[in-house]
Amino acid sequence: MSGRVTTVSSNGTYSFSKPNRESVTLVAGLGVEGDVHAGRTIRHQFRMTYEPDLPNLRQVHLMHEELFDELALKGYDVAPGQLGENITTPDVDLLGLPTGALLHLGDEAVVEVTGLRNPCAKINDFRQGLLGEVFALDPVSGDFTFRSGIMAVVRHGGPVRPRDAIGIELPPGPHRPLERV
Repeated sequence: MSGRVTTVSSNGTYSFSKPNRESVTLVAGLGVEGDVHAGRTIRHQFRMTYEPDLPNLRQVHLMHEELFDELALKGYDVAPGQLGENITTPDVDLLGLPTGALLHLGDEAVVEVTGLRNPCAKINDFRQGLLGEVFALDPVSGDFTFRSGIMAVVRHGGPVRPRDAIGIELPPGPHRPLERV
């Protein structure tokens, strides 16, 4: 399995959206260099207040580009970086990856998938009603569905740019489905 990067984004300050960049540099054990969410311990603004010493399993946020097309059909104009993701990619079933999958980004960087992004209520401040489109209760199964991307930690650093290849390495089975982190 493989794919490609279409957009990379980062922001050095807390803000819901992240500006697109020509490249970002991933740093092993920390995340995206210069990004506010980089660090060994959790950097999520709300969660830091009550769980400041937890390991940061949310160093890199990846988003499937197809979500933007789905949201556009429902009247939401959303572009890469606007939902706070660092890396946007089409044609990769990010939500279907198992926990522990390795994503080889470009020539050097490798991230390990840790789980699903748990979107916060700030998404409705960005676009009213958007939270219900990316996070919902499945009426049939009773399970919550999370569609706002996946989170990963950096195992090997390096630059990542638009058009870089993404190689996918699945962990040995049995595979564990992604849970929110």
